[in-house]
Amino acid sequence: MANDNVAKLYKILEVLEKAEKDKDEIDEIRKLIDYGKLEEALSRIRKLNNQNNENKKENKEETNKTKTSDNIEKKKRGRKKKNEMVQEEKIEPEENLPEDDNYIDNDYQENNKENLENQEEEAKEQKVDTTVKINETDDYYEEKDDVIYKEDVKNKESIYPMKLRNEDLEKIYIGLLLNNPKLIAKYYIINEDCYFDDPNLLNIYKSILFTEGGEFTPEIAKKGFNFSVDNNETYMLKQKLKSEILRENTNPEKIYTELRKLCILRKSYLEEPREDVQKQIINIIDYKLYDRMSADEIKAAIVQVSVTQKFKQAVLSEDLTEFLEKGENNLTNGLDLPFNILSSVFKGIRKGETMAFAMPSNSGKSRFTINLSAYTAFVHKKKVLVISNEMSEEKMKLCLITTVLNNPEIQKLHGQKISKTEGELLEFKFRPSKEAKVNVDEDGFIIQEPNETRKEFIERLKKVSDEFNKTIAVTDWINSQINNSIYFINITDHTNDELQKVIMNYYYKEKIEYVFYDTLKTDTANIGNGEEIKRTATILSNLAQNFDMFICSTLQLTESTTLPINLTVNDLAVSRTVKEVLDTLCLIKQIARDDLDKYEYSLEEVDTKFFELEKFKDPDVRYYACVVDKNRAGAKPKVLFRLNLAYNIWNELGYLKLRVGEQK
Repeated sequence: MANDNVAKLYKILEVLEKAEKDKDEIDEIRKLIDYGKLEEALSRIRKLNNQNNENKKENKEETNKTKTSDNIEKKKRGRKKKNEMVQEEKIEPEENLPEDDNYIDNDYQENNKENLENQEEEAKEQKVDTTVKINETDDYYEEKDDVIYKEDVKNKESIYPMKLRNEDLEKIYIGLLLNNPKLIAKYYIINEDCYFDDPNLLNIYKSILFTEGGEFTPEIAKKGFNFSVDNNETYMLKQKLKSEILRENTNPEKIYTELRKLCILRKSYLEEPREDVQKQIINIIDYKLYDRMSADEIKAAIVQVSVTQKFKQAVLSEDLTEFLEKGENNLTNGLDLPFNILSSVFKGIRKGETMAFAMPSNSGKSRFTINLSAYTAFVHKKKVLVISNEMSEEKMKLCLITTVLNNPEIQKLHGQKISKTEGELLEFKFRPSKEAKVNVDEDGFIIQEPNETRKEFIERLKKVSDEFNKTIAVTDWINSQINNSIYFINITDHTNDELQKVIMNYYYKEKIEYVFYDTLKTDTANIGNGEEIKRTATILSNLAQNFDMFICSTLQLTESTTLPINLTVNDLAVSRTVKEVLDTLCLIKQIARDDLDKYEYSLEEVDTKFFELEKFKDPDVRYYACVVDKNRAGAKPKVLFRLNLAYNIWNELGYLKLRVGEQK
């Protein structure tokens, strides 16, 4: 067979190499064999075998000056003996070689095999020292460095963590099959579960499936595999494994089981996208009962890990002193809200929790959402996801620019002191610089000339309006905040499953842990069924807890006659059972302009000094009562907001109460 003849040629080259024939020529011959040019290879082998290579041998010996005299003499005797054996065995070509390139002189091969065996026996009898001490030759260093380099390359190229690497186990398995190919009939690994770390061993496994153990291999074991690539390196590795494993006293059943278990872990590790679950899969190999587990039990353990990992786990009795002394935990260290009182009572916005703000229709739920998300993104420098089923991307962008321009805390970051309403931005109205001489309208905004294009108008604004340049500087600054971007997605007709997938997609893709959802409603399939809102809220709550993220939603309040300060969960437009799954819930409603004199506020919850609610001529200035209806962290105060929706500025003034005499 062709493969047998190739093997014979490789073995002849081994003999010539040991006899220190021309290494470059041997390499060239190997290439010819690899390419299937066997006749030419055989011809060059014959020529090489007849050459006298004594000069090369002497040069080789001169490089080993660091050897002790005893070892030098022993090595010389061994090499001389070897060379004489090879020289005596000259290849005598057949007179009539057949046209088949796969022909090799079998008699020569048998004689050569005997010579090799005799050589090994004589070397043993002469006690030839085949080991070399570290300081005896540079060859040792080169060989050792090469081994270290190859191991380093293997470690770098491996796609598995250290605990899931076990080259020795793979070698033993392959060696057992090479020495006894019949074992493949029982101990095979199907393609979908075959995860070798070493590609060379995987290649030999394929060879066993189709060649060495081909007649014993079930069809199901061959399915999905391609043929192996056979070359000199493969042949040498096979011979090495066969000889090494032959000396091992191993149990094929145990080796096969251990490798299958390892392949299952490797497969699950690669298929699992969550890093924390990957770590748990790796740690299965450290289970106290791992050695007793079967392959099926390993699969079950992986499922158990995936399910268990959904829930937060801990050993409560561990690290209690550090927990108490450090004080840095989710119970105390949430991100501040832009409102001092609410930050204090809620202990900030904390990952793992859900928060909701309920307002009547057209009261500014979306603007309030942008206000909170912008503060979280730019002040706290966190990536944020805004999901909206009410306002479009364009409206949200305009609202964001308005918020960033006017928010005092964010102004400290971008450095532009400016005040612009959303309406002015929408209509592209900007005031001129003091020294600029331009036409303005009755409100003092620069007029775009009738024949002036938008592009020309912009170029002129750059020259005559500091207000315009400051606005552009702010929008450019927002564009530069790549690491704390505000991502937006507009969803209208959606299911709870789609909502969950959207959040998880951004969590995995961008590691977003702060989500704002405007407005929390029932999914498409349950429109009109208020009770279903609790199901949606439960899904969001589970996501927050399981993936350690903060999710804030807005809710709809009914248009009722309830006084803003007396709001309760019964004023929700949806089922009040949604409150059960939320961590915090605020009910917010505008105080009617005619009722402002009925209220007062204080800077402290228990105080003796109270302030009236000042009336403004500007209709955009409003007062909102915020009733904390639920707070797992503790207090539930009633807070007063003054806001201007035109600038999207929300100011928390203090603790709200009805004036004496109005409480009835």
